[in-house]
Formats: sequence, structure tokens, C-alpha cells
Amino acid sequence: MSQPSVAIVILNWNGRHHLEEFLPSVLATNYSNRKIIVADNASTDDSLDFLRQHYPQVELIILHRNHGFAKGYNEALKQVQADYYMLLNSDVEVQPGWLQPMVDVLEKEEKAVACQPKILAYKNRHLFEYAGGAGGWLDLFGYPFARGRIFDICEEDKGQFDKTEEIFWASGAAMLVKSEVYNQLKGFDEYFFAHQEEIDLCWRIHLAGYKIFCCPQSVIYHVGGGTLPRGNSKKTFLNFRNNQILLAKNLPWSEKWWKIPFRLMLDQVSAIKGLLSGDAGYFVAIFKAHLAYFDWALFKKHNRPAHKRRELKTFPGVYHGNIVWQHFALKKKFFKDITHTD
Repeated sequence: MSQPSVAIVILNWNGRHHLEEFLPSVLATNYSNRKIIVADNASTDDSLDFLRQHYPQVELIILHRNHGFAKGYNEALKQVQADYYMLLNSDVEVQPGWLQPMVDVLEKEEKAVACQPKILAYKNRHLFEYAGGAGGWLDLFGYPFARGRIFDICEEDKGQFDKTEEIFWASGAAMLVKSEVYNQLKGFDEYFFAHQEEIDLCWRIHLAGYKIFCCPQSVIYHVGGGTLPRGNSKKTFLNFRNNQILLAKNLPWSEKWWKIPFRLMLDQVSAIKGLLSGDAGYFVAIFKAHLAYFDWALFKKHNRPAHKRRELKTFPGVYHGNIVWQHFALKKKFFKDITHTD
């Protein structure tokens, strides 16, 4: 029986230093029916010259403007033919056998169409990494967290998440997804630009009746940005704006009529706390994010899910409570202490 074909697609923007450091480990992937593609998001550094000179075996897709993460991948994948897309950040080190276990999960599990590996920190390899840990969850109010990462707290990997399990969202830093389903669902929502677009896609995958898994037998090491730097107002803006859009798109009316106002209120509490601590940029970014959300809600064309929306609590990988209360009020730091699961 032949292996399914996998296209490992790395979206690059001015990341020559990451490609130089991490591409060799990707090229050492021992899965035979794979190809490696770098999709360049209009880089202004020498990424393309570097690749052409040193890695002629890597396919290039050249995009002529920086489309961001969401549209960048959508545009690139229109030019890719494979059974599976492996979306991979450029700042990731992989092991030679990292791909096969994830393919095995998706081939074996009925209705499984997306998967992520266990993601550990590149610089502190005993810790889970912020961008996805051992698989993404949501709480009932739409706050994302992960097995092994609660807000800024990244746990030590002690094998506590070494069982393959269903999750709510797979990290965009390393997501294996069936190309047929990605295209069926029209990929990422391009309005997101970057941040939480993978959660939106995964939510729509669930609504379409499919499953998402974390495969901890596959381990990667991600540099990432760790926690959002408070000084980076663009990231703060995108995260707060996109999280509201995420809820408005995917929650049923029975939930969003009250959850969205509640979340807007909690966001404002966070903004005021930032202002009082001297971080005016954080306050302004959240204020602008709320204005942008209302602009989207009132005036923009919406890429709404094609399938009927369901109560959030009916999905796997959802904590039936408020993680903000558990973490900040009750001081619980670890996944199992909050969710009472392993």
C-alpha cells in the first residue's frame, strides 16, 4: 500500500536566519512520499537567493505581497497538490521520524482530518511551547489554552500528555491537515490575517463533523515568540479582535448573544489593568481591536461556517468553565488542576 503524499509547506517572511538553521532538519524527514515547499510572502531579505543557492531541491512558491499567515497559506496551497498539507513554521526543528506517526493517526482514526505533534520549546526542551503544547483547548467563553500551557505558564513535559487524544484546535505552527477538507472548508479566514485563524479553521472542521488529534509520538521543537510581548501592539490588536470574530462566527445565537458582551467586558477589564500598570499601548490596542470587531460585525462580508453551529460544550477539547477565573482568581497553573483530566 502506497504512502499518502504530504506537502510540507513553510510560509516564510524575511526568515532567512530561520531557514538556515532549521530547514536541514526538515530535509532529513524520512517520510518518503513528501515534498518540501517554501512559500515566500514577499520577503525583502535574501531568503530566496539563499534557498536557490543552497537548497535547489526545495520547491518555491513566490507571493508578490505579504498576505499574512492566513491568506499567505491560502494563496500558496492553491498551487500545491498532495493528500495532506503539513503547515510548518520556519522556526521549528523536527526529528527524522516526526511525520509518519501523525499520518498514521489520520489514516487510522475515523473522521480524523487534522493533527498536531507535541510542541516543546526549542530553548527549554523540557517545557511545552506556548503555541500549542500537546493540543489546543477552549473554555466555554472562547479563551484558548493548551494541554501543557495555561496563559503564560508552560508546564514541564513529564509524559503526562503522551496519549493520542482528540483536541479542539491544532496549532498553526505545525498542523497536518487533509487537503480535501482544507479546500472544502475554503481554508483559513483571510480577514484574520494572523493569530487564531487556525482555531477558527478547527472549529469549522468540528462543525463539519470531523475530528482533530494531537499525536505526542511526534515531537518538534519550536522557537516561537513565547508569551505575547506587551510592547507589540499589533499582536495584541490581532489577538483580541480575532478572538471576538471567532466567537461571532462560530457560536450559535443561543450563546453568542450573552457571551460576546461578557467577553468584551472582560477584555476591557484587562485593558484598564494594563493602563493602570503603565502600559498605555496595551490599552489602546484592545480599544482599537473592539472598534475593528464592530466594524467587521456591521460592515464586512462574513465567511461564516457552512454547517449548523452547535453549543460549544458539545465538542471535545472544551473546558466547561471559565479558565480566567480558575487561573487568575483561584491561582491554578496547570492543565490537570483546572480540567481534572490528564
